[in-house]
Amino acid sequence: MSYQRDYERRLRVGLVGLGGHGYRTLLPALNNLPVRLSAVCDVDAALADRTARQYGAVPYTCQSDMLAGQALDAVLLAAPPQEHPALAVEALGHGLHVWMEKPPAVRAADLDPVIAARGDRVVVVGLKKVFMPAARKALELLAMPGTGRLTSLYARYALSVPESGGELPARRTSSHWLAEGCHPLSLLLAAGGPVEAVDVHRGGLGDCLCVLRFAGGALGVLQMSENLTMSQPFEQYTFVAEHGTVEILNGSRVTFQRGIPYEYGVTTGFAPEGTDGGLTTWEPQHSRAALENRSDFVQGIHAELDHFCRSVLRGSPATLGTLEFARQVMEVYEAALLAAP
Repeated sequence: MSYQRDYERRLRVGLVGLGGHGYRTLLPALNNLPVRLSAVCDVDAALADRTARQYGAVPYTCQSDMLAGQALDAVLLAAPPQEHPALAVEALGHGLHVWMEKPPAVRAADLDPVIAARGDRVVVVGLKKVFMPAARKALELLAMPGTGRLTSLYARYALSVPESGGELPARRTSSHWLAEGCHPLSLLLAAGGPVEAVDVHRGGLGDCLCVLRFAGGALGVLQMSENLTMSQPFEQYTFVAEHGTVEILNGSRVTFQRGIPYEYGVTTGFAPEGTDGGLTTWEPQHSRAALENRSDFVQGIHAELDHFCRSVLRGSPATLGTLEFARQVMEVYEAALLAAP
């Protein structure tokens, strides 16, 4: 791990969107990335000026002016999702690479012009759940030959699918389902692959279940309740395979349960010899002020930005958080809306 000041090669970047998330999360994360923040942009001129002074950047209130006035390598988009596609297409038209915060758009089809304009430029969508260390470990365990095929997936998250009347919302409309639903959906799709059917079951007290049938044969359930904000764990994922189960709790604890040799009426010990069975756990050591304990590392924020920067510097396409994958996530989001009138 290197700090921004230590990198010999750094990307000249402009950040568009200086609201709470951009200022609270993205700007501090740049400290550990190979970038030079050349410009910042926000429709609030006073906010842009104050932020620019703090970070030694040039302020703008319009991305077009920023692109014309600065020699940039890339833009980082943290604007409202309905603005992302047009901003991304404009930046790509100037030959720049683009990282954009989730959600990347309001409709799946709105990403098509971005895909068409991408060319050989790197574009990454900040679907942090796919990048978080816990997810990378879980996917590694699921990919091991001895784990077997994935058969079912389960997630719980504090949100709900809003009533839609069987129609998609207007393109200027946002919702909690749009803003947060991409988090659990992206991790479920990263593990299970493409989805071929979506159904939603709503309870009488506001909670709902989103049922996903994956093309590979696995079945997934996303349990949603706004009441989960008052409970622990706030977020949970369970991946059941033929010969093992992987679980992620609150993004910071991974367990791998391989079971134990067992024969009913015969087995007498729950801890047999060897390490081929039983439960293995990975979690941060919070007693140390180490990088792996910081929320931007635990939640995958650093990893998504680092993957973008390194892909650009290597001249290679992104392999995670791609536009095609983000579009699949958006398609499931839309299917759930249409299934929950």
